[in-house]
Amino acid sequence: MIAQSIRCQNDLELSKKLLEHPEVIQVKETIARMEGKKNMGLRRRLLSSSVRLSRDMAPDIHRIADQCIETLGMKIPLELYVFASPQFNAMCFKPEDGRLFVMFASSLLESFTQRELCFVMGHELGHHIYGHHTIPIGYLLGGDAKPDPRLALELFAWSRYAEISADRAGAHCSQDLDSVARSLFKLASGLTGKTISFNLNDFLNQIDDMQLVDAEPGISAPKEDWFSTHPFSPLRVKALKLYDESEHVRDDGMSKADLEIGVQSLMGLMEPSYIEGKTETAKFMRRLLYAGAIAIADASNGIGPEEVKIFEKFFGPGEFSSKLDVTRLKEDLDNRVNNACLNTSIPQRMQVVRDLCVVAQASGRITDEERDVLEHIADGLNISRGFISRTIKLLIEPD
Repeated sequence: MIAQSIRCQNDLELSKKLLEHPEVIQVKETIARMEGKKNMGLRRRLLSSSVRLSRDMAPDIHRIADQCIETLGMKIPLELYVFASPQFNAMCFKPEDGRLFVMFASSLLESFTQRELCFVMGHELGHHIYGHHTIPIGYLLGGDAKPDPRLALELFAWSRYAEISADRAGAHCSQDLDSVARSLFKLASGLTGKTISFNLNDFLNQIDDMQLVDAEPGISAPKEDWFSTHPFSPLRVKALKLYDESEHVRDDGMSKADLEIGVQSLMGLMEPSYIEGKTETAKFMRRLLYAGAIAIADASNGIGPEEVKIFEKFFGPGEFSSKLDVTRLKEDLDNRVNNACLNTSIPQRMQVVRDLCVVAQASGRITDEERDVLEHIADGLNISRGFISRTIKLLIEPD
């Protein structure tokens, strides 16, 4: 099987769209000029801050890497590194001088079985074979010049689908759904498996419960993980289960088209599709986002030209005018919050809060007054203030 054939379709389509975006092109050109002037020194930093795993030191790890390289059809020299950390983690870096670098946390190497490591290795190499490093998302979201808010949302969405593709590459290498799910279980729980007997069906049932239960205020923390790419998302496990039931894996499996539809349905919980959506739920979400964005923009010294620019980038040209009744919209904010509570799910409310954070952060910084508005909205939606803090600090970089 050709690895490119199992790539998530939305990852591919969003990637192509992003690579044609003027801001992405500009940042890539800036990075290329920087790299042209001097070597970025990645390998030097890895050699000085971690331990390179030679074939003599780690023959089993290299055997796993060789297997994944052959399975994925790669043709690039690979160097493996380990760094001291109690947290399970792994990352693949953009190639430098014709070499690809993959680094693992020491705890992960010591706690994962070879089949589980095969999934992790394949996942990291998947980021390379699918060209995920060609979109400099860290620079775009973390740089001094914040991106167009709509571009930011597209970057978040693409990053999640990039993880789906990388997961499929890992599953393709492992060829063992139980080991794949166990890997994600370990990443989610931090457990090594020495004291707990893992059961795939029980784990999948838990994920179903997390999706279906309408959580009460204060106990919605598990769902907050749906909005984080790392280290774990229950939606990824469900997406991998669908992949395992598809014709990619089984001769009599569901079609590729049905697989992508299934994944799209799962990931819909995390996407800003409500901005153009026609459903009643989308309407309540969109009305809240609109009024919330106005309230945030007006929180510090009124709405100036910069706030208007950001608002229109998000909602479209001409959406803000002198005739817009800002006072009325702010007075109606609590009503819109209440309507959202009555007509949307916890994950959907979290999506609006996260999008409001993107709007607020687009100006480069979030003032105390803007933060107060965000927290007021979150309180009304029964979303923890900690979710705001994590969202504001979040910079997604495909590992």
